[in-house]
Amino acid sequence: MDVNLRLKTKNFVGRGQEPAQMTYHFTKTVDMSFDDAVMSTKEALKRHNYRVLTEIDMKANFKKELNVDFRPYLIIGVCKPQLSYRALLAEDKLGTMLPCNVVLQQQEDGRIEVSAVDPVASMQAITHVVVGQVAQDIRSDLERVINEVGNSD
Repeated sequence: MDVNLRLKTKNFVGRGQEPAQMTYHFTKTVDMSFDDAVMSTKEALKRHNYRVLTEIDMKANFKKELNVDFRPYLIIGVCKPQLSYRALLAEDKLGTMLPCNVVLQQQEDGRIEVSAVDPVASMQAITHVVVGQVAQDIRSDLERVINEVGNSD
């Protein structure tokens, strides 16, 4: 099991600017079945008071809509009500960025990659101080959640 979090980056270049590194998610790879990784992720989310709002099974979606096979790939939309409430009081259009997504996908070698959005990166265009504080709180929580996936209690 890879217990170190990998931060995925992408270069963004604006006119007349040097390339900058933008972190947009946290990732961990675990050596367990897909179903066990999903269960472990949901348990870690629950321990940190996150609620699962949506589950999108991309494998089933692609099979149904396109009749193509795809690897196991699940998008879980999560929310911590106290933090979402604070953020929406500060910025009512923030709902366009909710919920936070956690993605599980099976890699070619059979291991499972678990990723969570970095809310600080995704909300950087919003300059409200409360939104920034909430994004930092969520970032800390989701980093802990991803780190806990696959760990024995």
